[in-house]
Amino acid sequence: MKTFISILALSLASLSSTALGADGPPPWAYPVNPPELKPRAEDGIARRVPASSATYSVTQLRDRFISPVWHPGDHPPLPTIVAEGRKPNVFACGFCHRAEGTGGPENASLGGLPAAYIVQQMADYKSGARKTSVQKRNIDLMIALSKDITDAEVQAAAAYFSALKPKSNIRVVETATVPKTTVAGWFLAASNTGEKEPIGQRIIEVPEDVEQFENRDPRSQFIAYVPIGSVARGEVLVSTGGAGKTLQCAICHGQDLKGLGELPSIAGRSPSYVVRQLYDIQNGARAGKGAQLMKAAVVNLTVEDMASIAAYLASRAP
Repeated sequence: MKTFISILALSLASLSSTALGADGPPPWAYPVNPPELKPRAEDGIARRVPASSATYSVTQLRDRFISPVWHPGDHPPLPTIVAEGRKPNVFACGFCHRAEGTGGPENASLGGLPAAYIVQQMADYKSGARKTSVQKRNIDLMIALSKDITDAEVQAAAAYFSALKPKSNIRVVETATVPKTTVAGWFLAASNTGEKEPIGQRIIEVPEDVEQFENRDPRSQFIAYVPIGSVARGEVLVSTGGAGKTLQCAICHGQDLKGLGELPSIAGRSPSYVVRQLYDIQNGARAGKGAQLMKAAVVNLTVEDMASIAAYLASRAP
């Protein structure tokens, strides 16, 4: 379906298997908006999504102080901080993370995360302990708003999102070729040309319906194209530690990988997001209390290892 955002082509053909062996963050996991990218313009057409009677204008969908509520029966009433934030600097949590905390490849899914974990991450953003390996990405918004959000607002958002049930919204497909993609707002979208290219050792994660996702529908679904054999390789690393390459994830995240105490679930998560976190922790861009516990698990991982782990985790039910 034709998207209503101006998507500028940024070919990732060169980011094949050699990209994972190169120095620096893997570009496929850290899409950066080109300077020429323009947000979709208001055209006076009311936007809709499947199975919803609600409508929003493009202007409303671009307003960071509005969290669209497409399916009110899917979640409890939104607290003020999630629904509308607080002007001028604290954006609505549901604007980026959606009303049901489902998020997308460009950020975190918050539904079902322990409240204490969410509170700690906000504290890490505020202290500067949690940053990013690639500048000029949307994490800058989180860092900025963490300076002004109050403890009470953080607690309200954490309580809301932690009470939600995580949703399964990622379909993992092992393949040798993938659609060519464009950068469409810190995430990748399949181009409209129908062209394909080798996947190499990348993960290419795209919305199944770009327009639905841009309309901030929490029911949006995603395809994660991963290299053939990567899910099995990831299972070995996650389950056994890969003969000392890493640590068994279940030690901290539980036998079902759905979290343990204040530690988060890692099953069913966006593989793009997972790779970014592993890379950021390994390289010190993400520090803080929880990240320090992960240091021993990531120190020996290659980016290809990270991609395999992320592919396996994404294949698991959240």
